[in-house]
Amino acid sequence: MIIPPYLKKNDTVGIVCPSGFMDKTKALVCIETLQQWGFRVKIGKTLGHQFNYFSGTDEERIADIQSMINDEDVSAILCGRGGYGLSRIIDKIDFRPLKKNPKWIVGYSDITLLHCHLNKKMKLASLHAPMAGAFNDGVDNMYIQSLKNVLLGKKTNYKVATHEFNHLGKVEGELVGGNLSMLINSIGTSSEPDVKDKILFIEDVGEYIYTADRMLQQLKRAGWFNRVKGLLVGTFSDMQDTTNPFGQTIYEVIKDVIVEYDFPVAFNFPVGHTQQNFALKCGVEYSLSVTKKSISLKEI
Repeated sequence: MIIPPYLKKNDTVGIVCPSGFMDKTKALVCIETLQQWGFRVKIGKTLGHQFNYFSGTDEERIADIQSMINDEDVSAILCGRGGYGLSRIIDKIDFRPLKKNPKWIVGYSDITLLHCHLNKKMKLASLHAPMAGAFNDGVDNMYIQSLKNVLLGKKTNYKVATHEFNHLGKVEGELVGGNLSMLINSIGTSSEPDVKDKILFIEDVGEYIYTADRMLQQLKRAGWFNRVKGLLVGTFSDMQDTTNPFGQTIYEVIKDVIVEYDFPVAFNFPVGHTQQNFALKCGVEYSLSVTKKSISLKEI
């Protein structure tokens, strides 16, 4: 796995929106903060640009992220927001320059597909972490600071509270995962990650509980849970229920889906579509320890 160089003072962070539209004003706090951290900022043409739902036509979004990939002066690419759109353009982006000039690509939500693709096709580590919009909720919290720490090369070591549904155990493995909907979207494509002996993490937002159950059943039928070594269950925020209730919470659904497996599982890990969203290095080796007293995820 290729680990991109970490950033130093005066390195350049490019900001792009490869999926949904983002008002440029919503990135101002992020831009100012990155500059305060000692970085230069290069703003892509898609930030503040709009074409219907998207931050530009497919061609415009391809050209913008391609420009950042090609630019040897850009050390990291931070996505402004997720939404939807990467699956329309992922196969038309030329990632080959990243072999010669690897750089951290940062984001989550729809950006999960980009992490999967980089992992599978390029063997390149990437960063599942807060995006530009998250800076508007405060920049001194531990989650935004986790992004700063990772960019500067500090190893991650997270300790969080236990949960009654956890499966105890300790494993080591490469970290893969992200948004559940986008992981499902990758199955059967060239972007589908190899999850064998990996630690998988999942999260989602705004889904119906029955829809999430269907996606989890898809992962199970596709053999993912037979191959992973561990599981982090992140936040599933703003979940919806049907008129005739599904009858379970989303965590109860997940608990039942994985009941037959004996790998360690950590529920309610701080990753997802809330402020509680730790920076995680996809493609990097971690040690996961789940005990009765604590959960630890430590970069090896």
